[in-house]
Amino acid sequence: MGRKEIVVEEVQKLMSGREQVRNLAIVAHVDHGKTTLTDSLVARAGLISKELAGEQRIMDFDEQEQARGITIKAANISLGFEYDGKPHLINLIDTPGHVDFGGHVTRALRAVDGCVLVVDSVEGVMPQTETVLRQALKERVKPVVFINKIDRLINELQLDATQMQQKLIKVIMGVNKIIEGNAPPEFKKDWVIGVEKGNVAFGSAFNKWAVSFDSMKRNNIKFSDVYETCKNGTHADLVAKSPVDDVLLGMAIRHLPNPVVAQKYRIPVLWKGNVESEEGKEMISCSPSGAAVGVCFGIVYDEHAGEVGVVRLFSGEVKKGDMIYVASKKNYYKVQQVGIFMGPDRVQAERITAGNIGAVVGLKDVYIGETVSSREVEPFEQIKHYSEPVVTKSIEAKDSKNLGKLVEVLRGLSKEDPTLRVELNQETGEHLISGMGELHLEIIEYKIRNEKKVEIDTSPPIVVYRENILGKSPIVEGKSPNKHNKFKIRVEPLDEKIVQAIIDGVVLEGQPKGKEHVQKLVDLGMERDEAKGIWHIYKRNMFVDVTKGVQYLNEIQELALEAFEEAMDKGPLAKEKVNGVKVVLEDATLHEDNVHRGPAQVIPAVKRPIYAAMLVAGMTLLEPKQKVLIQCPQEYGGDVINMTNGRRGQLLNMEQEGETVTINTILPVSEMFGFSNALRGVTQGRAIWYQEYYGYDKLPKELLNKIVMDVRKRKGDKPEPPTPQEFMD
Repeated sequence: MGRKEIVVEEVQKLMSGREQVRNLAIVAHVDHGKTTLTDSLVARAGLISKELAGEQRIMDFDEQEQARGITIKAANISLGFEYDGKPHLINLIDTPGHVDFGGHVTRALRAVDGCVLVVDSVEGVMPQTETVLRQALKERVKPVVFINKIDRLINELQLDATQMQQKLIKVIMGVNKIIEGNAPPEFKKDWVIGVEKGNVAFGSAFNKWAVSFDSMKRNNIKFSDVYETCKNGTHADLVAKSPVDDVLLGMAIRHLPNPVVAQKYRIPVLWKGNVESEEGKEMISCSPSGAAVGVCFGIVYDEHAGEVGVVRLFSGEVKKGDMIYVASKKNYYKVQQVGIFMGPDRVQAERITAGNIGAVVGLKDVYIGETVSSREVEPFEQIKHYSEPVVTKSIEAKDSKNLGKLVEVLRGLSKEDPTLRVELNQETGEHLISGMGELHLEIIEYKIRNEKKVEIDTSPPIVVYRENILGKSPIVEGKSPNKHNKFKIRVEPLDEKIVQAIIDGVVLEGQPKGKEHVQKLVDLGMERDEAKGIWHIYKRNMFVDVTKGVQYLNEIQELALEAFEEAMDKGPLAKEKVNGVKVVLEDATLHEDNVHRGPAQVIPAVKRPIYAAMLVAGMTLLEPKQKVLIQCPQEYGGDVINMTNGRRGQLLNMEQEGETVTINTILPVSEMFGFSNALRGVTQGRAIWYQEYYGYDKLPKELLNKIVMDVRKRKGDKPEPPTPQEFMD
């Protein structure tokens, strides 16, 4: 029997002892040392040698991850440990830190109950540190903190012992500020971190040692010993006394909750079903004998097995041969096999039990965030991604006979990664892929060419704009081609508070259900009659019916909404998506015979007045922005600011600490191409920089006409946008 088979048997046994299970993710800003830290735990479980830990980066098993030295996707591993004389099981997810792959972090956090937040002691709390911690707290995931690379404070910054302690206190205060601002009120006190609490450790993952309050007491280590070790480079002494895997495990087992504890407070927030129902009670108590209910938070493609769903099970168990209901498909599928993840390998197992993470094969067409269960239950809340695709490329198969294969590959990739958007344009045969940034799309292209073996051509990056209106329109009448049906429509900007509530998932997209939906909108300042008349919320736009007693209206509702969706998907200005528009149907006259009010009559009669009303109201484009943080030696600060100003940057703030200056600025995505070369040029390669999604903002007036014309030309339209009259005939 190989080591992996033995491990699977051990893990299988440990899964049923729910109090001994910990589901945790390792999260951090890019390059703060997550994967190196994970290696030490994997070595502790006997899956790789301790000598290689920290250099092997076992969880970066993807070829591109090895080549680039960064984590690209979340990787799962289940590890069995002995701790304090008791066996424990850690279901661990190593997540990416690069902003382009933030979606993987969001999804991993749905599956776990606790997280280890890794912070580089020199860089401190960075933008992505704050983003991942805020997301964790929103998903009710309890954090512990590992402050990494503290040897850098001595070797690079030349700090003495007192300054070093001050720096560590500053990091702890920075983390606590985020916890205090975002943790659930009832847990604020318990979840803030403090050295004497034991929920923060510091050390060097690369040198394989760490210390916490508990380990210093137990092993009689003083802070001065830590300082001397770093100064003299005698890491081996500390590794022998206080190895990183030991400290990390102790912190996770003592301070992070097991699924039985965590599900009591997580389920009522993540699941909107009735917690008093049988399934609700089973999930809250993490019952292994109840109905199987779980969430698929990852999809892996396997050449032989096809789609493999990575599932966190909240109650019951899943084994081969079970019939599992997939919520969005409203259908049962037979489980062909279940497995446990060992980093790059998926090893077959007999069953997955409540409170654990495992692999399920056989669930057809499952998507990320999908609810899977042994009987029909209310689905879980959708997993909310916080940033959006902002860079697009057009992509086509070099050889037209590979077109079908390319479509298939793109479909598969967009399922594995919901932050990748794929649009197939039937008219032009051009496919568009949109991602979080240039790196994200580079990785996708690499996968298509090298892993899926499809030769492709791609365009230079394109920026995705949004269309928006500047004010209210008068009522515009639309007639059907046969002149028998009339619609009176007006448009106005959707209140920003409501748009934000849709982004945050407080107001749900789709056709509204239930009275609480109306109340939420009234609380946000909407008139009650309007809120009651909402037919549809679609991509942050709203269709409202305020008509009184119009006959046959319910019979053409679906067609009117089809017209509304078409208008919102391609606005009149540049055929870009529309954002933040409220379309109000004021009145309608419909022919009594349904033959005269089919799709060919109703769709243009609704879509054309929407376009005309938007153009009359006045239109603009919104452009995507990124928040950029730049750190460089202070003598280059002025040049960096000049360079960002030349790219339409808005300076947020500038701070100086020692010889280093930190510049926070907001830049349009369209000005980010070639940014890294320009920054290297003005700082002689001595700057580090990070970016994160900052949302959409109005394009300056002086650029509007040029960009509208450029976008229209690129799409093969005449450069001048249409006039309202063109839609009012």
